[in-house]
Amino acid sequence: MKFAVITDIHGNATALKAVLKRITEETDVSEIFCLGDLIGIGPQTNEVIEIVRSTPQMTTISGNHDENVLALIHGQKYPDSYRHAKNHHQWIADQLTPDNQRFLEQLPRTVRKTFSEQEALFTHYAYLDEQKPIGEEPLAEAVDGTEQSLPNLFKGHQASLICFGHHHPKQVIRAEGVTYLNPGALGCQPEAVAPFALVEQNSGEWKVNVIEVKYDDRPYLEAFNAAPMPEKELLRKLFLGGRT
Repeated sequence: MKFAVITDIHGNATALKAVLKRITEETDVSEIFCLGDLIGIGPQTNEVIEIVRSTPQMTTISGNHDENVLALIHGQKYPDSYRHAKNHHQWIADQLTPDNQRFLEQLPRTVRKTFSEQEALFTHYAYLDEQKPIGEEPLAEAVDGTEQSLPNLFKGHQASLICFGHHHPKQVIRAEGVTYLNPGALGCQPEAVAPFALVEQNSGEWKVNVIEVKYDDRPYLEAFNAAPMPEKELLRKLFLGGRT
C-alpha cells in the first residue's frame, strides 16, 4: 500500500494543484495525508481549502496557522509567539468563507493509522499538551531534525512512522527503529518547487521517497502581489526567496 504525505500548503493553491496532479500519476496511491497549515503566508486561502475539501481519500489535520486564524475569529487567546503575525492572520480570517471556516474547525490535531501491523502517527508537530488551545502554546519549539533530537521530541509515541510538518525543511531521519518524515513545506519554498512524499510499507520497513514538483508560480505570484496582505514584503523575503 502506498500513500502520499503533504504539509504546510500555506495558501498556495497553485503549488497544491501541481502536487495533486503529480500524485494522480501514481496509480497505486490509496490515500493522501495533509498535515496542516493549509492557510497563512499565501493569499489563496479559500481556494486551498476548497481543493482539500474536494480531494477524495485525503485525511487532513490542523496546523498552528489554521488554529491561529480560528482563535482570532472566535475571540480566543492568540499565541504570544505569533504576535508578529497577528495582523496577517486577521487579514486571512477576514477572507475565510463560513463553509471553509467550519471545515477548519472540525479538523483533528493528530491521526493514527495502522499499515500492515505497523502504526503511523500523523501530526503537525510534536505537542507539549495536545489538549491545550492554541493560545496556550501547545506545540514544542521547532528543532533541527537529527537522530538525537527527533526521538526526544516525539518521546512516548508508539509508532514506527511519525509524519510531521511545521518546520519547513525536508527531513527523513531513521533513529531507534522509527522513521521520521517531514516532506517539507509544499507552499513556501525559495524556488518554484513543491515537495511531497510517497510512502510504502514493505515487510515491516517504511520506504520513503520525497519528490519535488516544479511548477509555474506565475498565478500564485500574481495573487500574492495583488493581495493587500499585511507584512507582504517580509513574507516574500522569508518564505518565497524574494520571488516577484
